[in-house]
Amino acid sequence: MKSTGFTVSHILDTVDESCRRDENRARNGKDIDSLSPQRASPDNIKIDIVLQEAELWRKFHSLINEMIVTKNGRRMFPVIKVSVNGLDPHSMYSFLLDFVPVGETRWKYVNGEWIPGGKAEPSNPSNIYVHPDSPNFGSHWMRQPISFSKIKLTNKQNTNGQIMLNSLHKYEPRLHVIKVGSSNEQQTVLTHSFSETQFVAVTAYQNEEITSLKIKFNPFAKAFLDAKERHDHKEPETMPENQTSCPTFTITFRDIIKVYKYMIMILPT
Repeated sequence: MKSTGFTVSHILDTVDESCRRDENRARNGKDIDSLSPQRASPDNIKIDIVLQEAELWRKFHSLINEMIVTKNGRRMFPVIKVSVNGLDPHSMYSFLLDFVPVGETRWKYVNGEWIPGGKAEPSNPSNIYVHPDSPNFGSHWMRQPISFSKIKLTNKQNTNGQIMLNSLHKYEPRLHVIKVGSSNEQQTVLTHSFSETQFVAVTAYQNEEITSLKIKFNPFAKAFLDAKERHDHKEPETMPENQTSCPTFTITFRDIIKVYKYMIMILPT
């Protein structure tokens, strides 16, 4: 994990409007938490962020992970989830995520491996996702793992709050933690990135091993495996001698992968 501290004005501008809205709510007695907005001193506070399901991410990373991008946006799997400690429980924070290009190369999948495929296209620098719970007290963020399950990745320019990525380019998600203070207080940004969450944006999975892992560990895709198991373990039915039996078909795991790829393309988001 890499961790750095800095101030980024364009990120702060992204959350400024939501900060004012929720601060007004707090003044009206409708705090997001039941805590008083009294703030403890932030001096010498060390923020610790841990990636959840890191072992699963490493499985995908070892094969070079792939994430689907579509015109209407597609959710990520695995989902980025983190747990955080060391925040001031009484201070307000916002959590944001952006996606940084890895290198200056466009990639292509040839003969079972990813190889450089030319110069990368210009990236969109304004792709920042603000966690919907932002801003909130430190106690809220430390209560349970923070999930970015609602992020959608797209390959089209839009204004729906989705993250636009270039297909066949590699990205690394970055997490930004912003301390939201009064107007005369400096707002500090901590940035955390995890190399095991890197992925190549694709419009269709290229590596069948990645497809197999998605099916194995994604709860949505597990239905395909359950259907296969029911087919394999179904007891043969006895038929009357004068009745013609229907033809039977064998479903292979490769067939399931093909169906899964097709469903990803046609199912609504």
